[in-house]
Amino acid sequence: MGDAANLPLKDVKVIELGQLIAGPFCARVLAEFGAEVVKIEPPGAGDPLRKWRKLHDGTSLWWYAQARNKKSVTLDLKHPEAQEIVRRLAAGADIVVENFRPGAMEKWGLGWDALSAANPGLIMVRLSGFGQTGPYRDRPGFGAIGESMGGLRYVTGHPDRAPVRVGVSIGDSIAALHGVIGALIALHHRRVNGGRGQCVDVALYEAVFNMMESVLPEYGMYGYIRERSGASLPGIVPSNTYVTRDGKYVVIGANADSIFKRMMNAIGRPDLAADPALAHNDGRVARTAEIERVIAEWVAARELDEVLVVLERAEVPSGKIYDIADIARDAHYRARGMIGEYRLPDGKSVALPGVVPKMSGTPGGTRWIGPALGEHTAEVLDALGYGEAARRALKERGVI
Repeated sequence: MGDAANLPLKDVKVIELGQLIAGPFCARVLAEFGAEVVKIEPPGAGDPLRKWRKLHDGTSLWWYAQARNKKSVTLDLKHPEAQEIVRRLAAGADIVVENFRPGAMEKWGLGWDALSAANPGLIMVRLSGFGQTGPYRDRPGFGAIGESMGGLRYVTGHPDRAPVRVGVSIGDSIAALHGVIGALIALHHRRVNGGRGQCVDVALYEAVFNMMESVLPEYGMYGYIRERSGASLPGIVPSNTYVTRDGKYVVIGANADSIFKRMMNAIGRPDLAADPALAHNDGRVARTAEIERVIAEWVAARELDEVLVVLERAEVPSGKIYDIADIARDAHYRARGMIGEYRLPDGKSVALPGVVPKMSGTPGGTRWIGPALGEHTAEVLDALGYGEAARRALKERGVI
């Protein structure tokens, strides 16, 4: 756990108005490093993520990680009184995070113009499928659409099959991390340069596109369209996945010039190590099929453990493809604090991932797991001056 008194964002106040992945993951990172995050949820059901994937006693296990260190407040944002409460919260906040479709916040009187007028120092992180401007702004856009329009889906999979997806909601998560970066840049500008707050506009497709390496300049210069290449990394040789004699998968990345030479010597092919035509990547790319065949045959004749020992001795980056069971029992994960055990309300233990990145002086941590729905409503509203009678009246009117 991080030392609450030493967390770098301990004085930062965040209002989270998002649901599911992109907005909540963005605010989660801020909370892990000490920000006070007040998460607004609709009364009754709460954030739909509470019911996603595997449940324990009716609550998603994912929820306990995604909402850790946050305070849950229930408000029906369609109700004018709830909107006024959000405006009061935002007036004292540093950051507002939202991931509704563009226009929704404006409809509720909670758009950038309204909130920043009352709080000129406010930073508003807005995550959406297509951004706050442009001809597609009003389209619904989840992470899957962002991954597709951003180019990631097209290059993922095997060349003789339809494009596939990564097994997690990577587009939402990439957008969330861009939101964190934008929020921290804006916070730094406000504090160091005496600047005002600003709006951070993150489009999911743009966040994905930002990860697409050299596909655009290659197309612009040569008209080259990168296609799906299975498990290999196109244009960088050798970097691929191979099958061992015992049916395990091993990833080998020997694409740096010196590493390639070490690997060829280690697997008994000093002729290839010394071949001047293979000294650099462009030469290896021209002979991709030959190099891949040599490595695949060497790996296929050996069991995984032997392959890893030989390559580790030669200082060649390689590794087994882990499933979650491998991760859970891995000594390095444990040593790095990447698997923590926490108590659920019923006393049972749940494993949650550690906090990234590792900070030498101000490490983040899990101070508490995802809260019960509305667990902090009374606390937060009381701080705004809503006494018990006022809260009871709000509840009777369906505001909270």
